[in-house]
Amino acid sequence: MSGFDKVVHSYEEAMAGLTDNMTIISGGFGLCGIPENLISEIKHKGTRGLTLISNNCGVDDFGLGLLLPARQIRKIIASYVGENAEFERQMMSGELSVELTPQGTLAEKMRAGGAGIPAFYTATGVGTPVAEGKDERQFNGRSYILEEAIVADFALVKAWKADRYGNLIFRKTARNFNPLAATAGKITVVEVEEIVEPGQLDPDEIHTPGIYVNRLIQSTFEKRIEQRTTRAAGE
Repeated sequence: MSGFDKVVHSYEEAMAGLTDNMTIISGGFGLCGIPENLISEIKHKGTRGLTLISNNCGVDDFGLGLLLPARQIRKIIASYVGENAEFERQMMSGELSVELTPQGTLAEKMRAGGAGIPAFYTATGVGTPVAEGKDERQFNGRSYILEEAIVADFALVKAWKADRYGNLIFRKTARNFNPLAATAGKITVVEVEEIVEPGQLDPDEIHTPGIYVNRLIQSTFEKRIEQRTTRAAGE
């Protein structure tokens, strides 16, 4: 990797520098747009004591859920526990530190971190356990609580297409937390389905500019369906 070229050719190189007790932001929502191969590399490396920030924690055997059985995650900041029985079990037993955060607040914490804004006030969570221990102020007669921004050691992102300079396009629902996560990592690693040469992407279609991307790797993806509901023919 040299100059503006962000492409790396192995997951070992993509995740170089990750060590125990680091903080990681992972894009994705449910099983949509998750950086599944980068997560698998963390499992392979055996890195432990991690603080994970993501909307949820995958399912029991896929996504961030892969890191739970070996206790690689020390703490998770998330919005949703459902669909992962082991996540729920570890949280309820006290084995895993969990900070539940409203989805919009979590998204804004990432965006603010990427924009260099250290904290912001929001009305979301006022009068609930979310507000406990946080500064509360009144603006125009309404109560707001102070939420701190998030910047992580690593941000892991899944995009659809990129050029070698790291300019990214996300496809449909995968454009969830991924663009926000990409801005909020000290090292941002992106895996994509297709890499093209600079100039081949329409500038008007780029969702995240390459200035935020440190490493880029092309791969294939399982693309699981989180829940499948079917019925017999004729019903």
